[in-house]
Amino acid sequence: MNDLFAQEAKKPLAEALRPATLDEVIGQQHLIGPGKPLRLAVESGTLHSMILWGPPGVGKTTLARILAGSFDAEFIPLSAVFSGVKDIRDAVEQAHAALQRSGRHTILFVDEVHRFNKSQQDAFLPFVESGLLTFIGATTENPSFEVNSALLSRAQVYVLNSLDEAELQQLFRRACDKGALDGLEFDEQAIAALTGYADGDARRFLNLLEQTRTAALARKTGQITQDFLAEVLSVNARRFDKGGDAFYDQISALHKSVRGSNPDAALYWLTRMLDGGADPRYLARRLVRMAWEDIGLADPRAMQICNDAATTYERLGSPEGELALAQAAIYLAVAAKSNAGYMAYNQARAFVKQDKSRPVPVHLRNAPTKLMKELGYGHEYRYAHDEPNAYAAGESYLPDDMPEPGWYQPVARGLEIKIGDKLAQLKKWDEEAGKK
Repeated sequence: MNDLFAQEAKKPLAEALRPATLDEVIGQQHLIGPGKPLRLAVESGTLHSMILWGPPGVGKTTLARILAGSFDAEFIPLSAVFSGVKDIRDAVEQAHAALQRSGRHTILFVDEVHRFNKSQQDAFLPFVESGLLTFIGATTENPSFEVNSALLSRAQVYVLNSLDEAELQQLFRRACDKGALDGLEFDEQAIAALTGYADGDARRFLNLLEQTRTAALARKTGQITQDFLAEVLSVNARRFDKGGDAFYDQISALHKSVRGSNPDAALYWLTRMLDGGADPRYLARRLVRMAWEDIGLADPRAMQICNDAATTYERLGSPEGELALAQAAIYLAVAAKSNAGYMAYNQARAFVKQDKSRPVPVHLRNAPTKLMKELGYGHEYRYAHDEPNAYAAGESYLPDDMPEPGWYQPVARGLEIKIGDKLAQLKKWDEEAGKK
């Protein structure tokens, strides 16, 4: 074990390998590469308040510390999980003291800033505005929803990305070069498995390496294979936020894959969500919604299949019932598509919302009493079953002063081809009746 790790043996591997400069950071080249925003901020000597938004383990805290070091600034870290307004006031006092003592500026770093409520976020706004503090917030949640507008207007939002496979392998090589793995030899399948387990999270990747090193020492082996990893690592489900952006992004991807008639993509996103811990009942409800919105009357079997899949899941539970959901997703993807009913409903709803309250035409009103009959309720109503083709050609079913809106326009796909043909025939009979 080299000197670095001999001196810092008690530190977690993720902490021992934490980059100290922008050049040491792996990933996020869209922010720290040549000519990119954070690189330019350091090179120009001008720091600004910012919010670093990204999933866990992508370097938000590391970047904040590097920026503080690059500007020789005081660095005050707070965690919104454990801190409150008092801690913010203490940070302000420290910033005042540092400025008077040494003329050094202060960077206030708030981890998980989305956990601060509005009043807590407002507490440091005046000091950001005055320039006493440069604010750097880190969040895994969409700042548009979790950070108040006053703070957003004073901070630039930078989006950090998960590390890709090549970047995680670069991190692996760095750990090896630093002597952090005690000379262990990993075969290609083992490295690939570790990068998959890490799911784009550098900290998770290094923690897995550390667990592997500990297990290898305990078993007195220097060869690391995929089978060895499967035996010694307890790997949790992939990263999935059941209430945040990742959740809604993935359900959106599932819906769009169904709408785009791609069964493999639909199956992938459904499986990703199930693997991440999404409630299968929620997914069942969303599949039913997709059936009504995107398939509609072009293939009414889609609704039945989705409802049956939801019932099957309730009966069988996981994992057996998930197969029904998967096949429902596949069916939705390959089914004929029509949003004609969905569009017609939206148009009708919008019309009714802004329209006046039109009375029901007298001939369409119910007449259960003698008085109502004397008032003409139901008079001249034509019973469709007594008409040729069971259709009262030329009859109107809308309010007297309302023209035919033509909201429902069936598409030329699936069953709606026949529906369109039927509506065209009914329209023809209406036109012929009008000429008589």
